[in-house]
Amino acid sequence: MSSTSSSATRDEEHPAFTFHRGGKLEVSPAVPVRGSSDLALAYTPGVAEVCSAIAERPELVHEYTWKSRTVAVVTDGTAVLGLGDIGPEAALPVMEGKALLFKKFAGVDAVPICLACTDVSEIVETVVRLAPAFGGINLEDIAAPRCFEIERRLRDLLDIPVFHDDQHGTAIVVLAALTNALELTGRKPIDTKVVISGAGAAGVAVANILLASGYEDIVVTDRGGALHVDRSDLNPVKRALAESTNPRGRTGRLVDVLRGADVFIGVSGGQVPEEAVASMADDPILFALANPTPEVPPEVAARYAAVVATGRSDYPNQINNVLAFPGVFHGALSVRARRISEGMKLAAAAALAEIVGSDLAPERVIPSPFDPRVVPAVSSAVADTARREGLTPR
Repeated sequence: MSSTSSSATRDEEHPAFTFHRGGKLEVSPAVPVRGSSDLALAYTPGVAEVCSAIAERPELVHEYTWKSRTVAVVTDGTAVLGLGDIGPEAALPVMEGKALLFKKFAGVDAVPICLACTDVSEIVETVVRLAPAFGGINLEDIAAPRCFEIERRLRDLLDIPVFHDDQHGTAIVVLAALTNALELTGRKPIDTKVVISGAGAAGVAVANILLASGYEDIVVTDRGGALHVDRSDLNPVKRALAESTNPRGRTGRLVDVLRGADVFIGVSGGQVPEEAVASMADDPILFALANPTPEVPPEVAARYAAVVATGRSDYPNQINNVLAFPGVFHGALSVRARRISEGMKLAAAAALAEIVGSDLAPERVIPSPFDPRVVPAVSSAVADTARREGLTPR
């Protein structure tokens, strides 16, 4: 047996293969078909009555089809988990998992759409053509910086919510956890020095939602060090971020700008030396969110930090997007919101933070994804904000 086939056999002994065999999703009927009379209603001739009504009044599609409770989960397979550009077929198990979580936590049906193209215009055109069948579009695992333009163009072209979860789901949960971590440590956003490692999808969105929440002293770093306005190697997205952050014009590497920082948010991978962690302010807050290996090992972080969060489920304070996207879409779909606004994201984060309540502790700054209060609270906050902002049908 060759080493390759031996490795494949060995890998397929992992319990994940048993769990995934045959896929994780199926389509089930929502109405009974018990005989010819039901068949005549479900399909021809009865269905023609509904089709004609929708043709006359297109808004009825929300009432008489699955559109009002169904999301397309769209990827091109270029930034899958920590695996990178592995292609649309290899991304399918992740998209199935995402759809599973939509249904499990919020009762929202979701369909994985894995596209065999990476051109921005082709992706946008394809999603626009698919959109009539869906009530919302969840973009997933699309590499930066293309993901920013794809989302922007789709938001401009469609009248249904478009949400890039790698950006905004992460940002919502980070803001919620950080809100509670600041309360624990007696800090206020305006006085808090934040360093974000990573200027990709998550890093950009986290920085923007923190700016919208009153944080002012934010430094974002990439492989070239701190983003600042004098750097000549920045793409347009990073250039805009450099102009809205780093008010003190700090330069240098991540380890340089970490000195004296109150908060570290890692969304890039790589490792932060222990001496850099030790150089931060007293009782810092460390969110090391890279998976499966956090930027700061939790055991090291615990020596210095007042609050530690990771992206992992085997440590306290898991920053998990499943705390956000099911409730966000449930709320948006429930009121037929035309889009998901910044105000809706802020409301979702505030609702998440409030759930912790009197249980607030260093090991509990964010609720568990299995807390039954999460989806109703986030959904209600999102729906109420959409109504207040005039993003629902009159």
